[in-house]
Amino acid sequence: MHSIQPAPIVLLTDFGYRDHYAGVIRGVIASIAPHAPVIDLTHGIPPQQVAAGALILAQSWRFFPPRTIFVAVVDPGVGTNRLPIAVATRAGARFVGPDNGLLWMAATAAQIKTIVQLKSARYRLPNPGSTFHGRDIFAPAAAWLARSVKLEALGPQLKTMVALEPRAGVRETAQSLTGHVIYVDGFGNLVTNLSREQVYRFAGRCREGRLTVKVGRYPRFGLYATYGEAPVGEPLALFGSFELLEIGVRDGRAAVHLRASAGTSVTVRMGK
Repeated sequence: MHSIQPAPIVLLTDFGYRDHYAGVIRGVIASIAPHAPVIDLTHGIPPQQVAAGALILAQSWRFFPPRTIFVAVVDPGVGTNRLPIAVATRAGARFVGPDNGLLWMAATAAQIKTIVQLKSARYRLPNPGSTFHGRDIFAPAAAWLARSVKLEALGPQLKTMVALEPRAGVRETAQSLTGHVIYVDGFGNLVTNLSREQVYRFAGRCREGRLTVKVGRYPRFGLYATYGEAPVGEPLALFGSFELLEIGVRDGRAAVHLRASAGTSVTVRMGK
């Protein structure tokens, strides 16, 4: 007979690659579930940017095998009264992390089935501290899940979890559609909270002229299908793999060129 392979564990954090934090999480998992495959989705989420982490997790979970366990740690409220939780979904994916909205988009897309508070001392490290719940609470919980411990054994069930929708907050008028940058990727591209569907609906309602995009105080520029269509060194807007409006610069870095970061306003208008 073939033994049942442990579920994969996927890590997403804002710990970066300079310090030991991500490695220690791997060490805790290896101590409890040494045969569980561990995959680093990214440790490069900008520090404390929960919305960016939520977006990346929501765009990534469906590309992994069923019953994958996602450990997400972007946790500026660590040690406060925010709860550590684990979520089981109807799609099979499990999510472990802080209840600060980080897990909401992914868990909702995967159809939430059960939410528990990570409270059982048996499935934590002894004497957990108040600053490194990724090591003391989240990594052990994920490792025990990989060893087929039931989600309900980790703590009491909860009825709700904190919601966070980075794509909310879009303002639409007769002349414009305005959102903001929610994530700057490693190439300096600006990922906004304006979806393809929202922009196309706005364009269909206006019907006249061509779409132009304005970032902060920078002059308006056009919407393209690919990066290669824009002149070298010029800004452009397009829909990326997130199906969200992204701002780039041909052979450049939009964040530097446009002096933009998370929170910078982005407005779509009908140009002449």
